[in-house]
Amino acid sequence: MRVYLDHNATTPLRPEAKRAMVEAFEVSGNPSSVHAEGRAAKSLLEKARQDIATSFGADGAEVVFTSSATEAAALALQGRDLHGSNIEHDAVSSWIKSDISTSRDGEVSVKDPAKSCLQLANSETGILQSLPNGLAVSDMTQAFGKLPVAFNWLGADIALISAHKLGGPKGIGALVMRRGIDLTAQMRGGGQEMGRRAGTENIIGAAGFAAAAKAAVQDLETGVWKRVEKLRDLLETTLANADSETIFVGKDAKRLPNTSCIATPGWKGETQVMQMDLAGYAISAGSACSSGKVKSSKVLAAMGYDAITASSAIRVSLGPETTEQDVLGFAAKWLSQKEKFRARAA
Repeated sequence: MRVYLDHNATTPLRPEAKRAMVEAFEVSGNPSSVHAEGRAAKSLLEKARQDIATSFGADGAEVVFTSSATEAAALALQGRDLHGSNIEHDAVSSWIKSDISTSRDGEVSVKDPAKSCLQLANSETGILQSLPNGLAVSDMTQAFGKLPVAFNWLGADIALISAHKLGGPKGIGALVMRRGIDLTAQMRGGGQEMGRRAGTENIIGAAGFAAAAKAAVQDLETGVWKRVEKLRDLLETTLANADSETIFVGKDAKRLPNTSCIATPGWKGETQVMQMDLAGYAISAGSACSSGKVKSSKVLAAMGYDAITASSAIRVSLGPETTEQDVLGFAAKWLSQKEKFRARAA
């Protein structure tokens, strides 16, 4: 039996999202058409938009559907002279000047919020940031669904979110922004999405996104992620008790409840991922958006870790369905492989 411990890369589709998508398949109209079928599709789309806004604490803001958070980042950042740090996801860092330093604890201090980007939660370490008021853009894809997040309470003017990070379908994301912000469309040809993103809307994906967002909020309210946090702590305690050289990146910082970034200097992260895959456990060695490549973590490098440690890190990210048996089973297999690594290195 496989155990999936890579939820920060993508999450299994929630049953609520699947049901909503199956129902949406029956809606045949184009949301831009004025006849009854078109109005039905438009109604479904706008209900999904409102449900996502409510779940995200963004009532009164504008929600623009995109194909992904990556596309949302391009829409938000193109043509703007913004600054950020090297811990940002590549979807953001490819558009900005990465010239803001990061502390050893993974904290980023922004001096000019109106000209800066700052993620709310890091996908590799889980470390959380405090967002300053007036921040231009924030990547909130990892935080939404795992933390009580309210866009209206946070300091950013624009947020990036994605469905598949919280149990929705792949292939749909959103840009959420305060009213009155002017953006230049990348996708042109129609007036969809308030003129900001042309193309017939993905109403099936939007329905799944909305259902997943509502279910994620319910998980937060019922304490699901508090249970997950206890499992993460159990994992780290089990590994730490067995070996003192293991590094838990960001252990003393505020983190996502499900994320452990674990480094054993000299034991390549790529090797660990393959060994644990063969043992039946899916983990990663960093962001999943690097075209399948496993390389030294730029996040750990930005935090001041040396190249050997940065290339020796793995990420274990738990989910709502993760059990104590899953965690302890992983710990046992990982420690067994580590003993073999030690023996070879001796």
